[in-house]
Amino acid sequence: MWDSLWINVHLATMRDGYGEIVDGAIAVKDGKIAWLGSVSALPADYQTKVIHDGQGCWLTPGLIDCHTHLVYAGNRSNEFEARLNGVAYEEIARQGGGIVSTVRATRAASEQELYEQSLPRLRSSLEQGITTIEIKSGYGLDTVSEAKMLRVARRMQAEHAVRVRTTFLGAHALPPEFAGRADDYIDEVCQHMLPAIAAEGLADAVDVFCEKIGFTPAQTERVFAAAKAHGLPVKLHAEQLSDQGGAALTARYQGLSADHLEYLTDSGIEAMREAGTVAVLLPGAFYFLRETKLPPIEALRKAGVAMAVASDCNPGTSPMTSPLLSMNMACTLFRLTPLEALQGTTIHAAKALGLADEVGSLEVGKRADFALWCITRPADLAYQIGINPHFMTVFAGQVRK
Repeated sequence: MWDSLWINVHLATMRDGYGEIVDGAIAVKDGKIAWLGSVSALPADYQTKVIHDGQGCWLTPGLIDCHTHLVYAGNRSNEFEARLNGVAYEEIARQGGGIVSTVRATRAASEQELYEQSLPRLRSSLEQGITTIEIKSGYGLDTVSEAKMLRVARRMQAEHAVRVRTTFLGAHALPPEFAGRADDYIDEVCQHMLPAIAAEGLADAVDVFCEKIGFTPAQTERVFAAAKAHGLPVKLHAEQLSDQGGAALTARYQGLSADHLEYLTDSGIEAMREAGTVAVLLPGAFYFLRETKLPPIEALRKAGVAMAVASDCNPGTSPMTSPLLSMNMACTLFRLTPLEALQGTTIHAAKALGLADEVGSLEVGKRADFALWCITRPADLAYQIGINPHFMTVFAGQVRK
């Protein structure tokens, strides 16, 4: 006896390419996929409590945004306008702008205010078929504020039909009170902030911004070692602006993912391949910053490194929430194929969050998280711009309201 059966759908299982099953059906029991295949292959003796008519839609795994900074307070559109009027970023920073302005606003916001300011961004993502989303901290930069951000992220999962994976990004930037004392701040992250976050069970992973304007590889490794001591997997903002060897370092710690990767080298690619570390591509930041250095897509492709695609939703360098636009940008800017873009927001994104056994493809035993789309073929999801063909989302077997 199944809980529900979906018929009159075309399935993109995301196994072996799109894994298309035209005129398919998919059954759900106890929030998981119990059966799927061609409707003509349905067991003769099947029983189900409810039958849903998919109205000829394409049904895909629920989309996954595996890299976001969605929880923050404040707004930086004034900086966007200033830069376009010729004001240099360094001058904006001297005037109290940049990440410091977001830190200031996030610290000042109450937990409820932070939730209310972040909720519209979450809702925007959900309206485009997202069922799993990663949310990083990193705009608090002290124990109290970082924990506040992560509690807000946990609350979003508790109050909305979405799975949230939280990532502690305390080593995102140097807070003003530690100016000129980066090593002391890493001490604070490793000895006080991370243990407190772990004790409260607020983080599913740990991230660092490893860059010339961020933290050195040596400082990054100290955070990775602390994360490992607390049983937390790691990931990294790596090789966005320069080659710091961050991808190889992440691979050495069996990291889930290395993200950005515009300056990734062949040695970093090989290390990621051997470790199974996912390359997370962030075309929104590339577009917004008007970057010109492309990630080494063809080399990643030839090496067989899984490539995920994410929004990088954040107030400074990628103020967008749309997974569909991320997919289109990945195709137009990075030359991914539509298939690779959809894999990047489903099966490979699941791997980047350590959830490959649970979500990301339509398979018996996986969670019944899927989205229905009014499209003629799966490639339409990466092809169309400004059109949201989302028809319905099912989360853990239940239609999401």
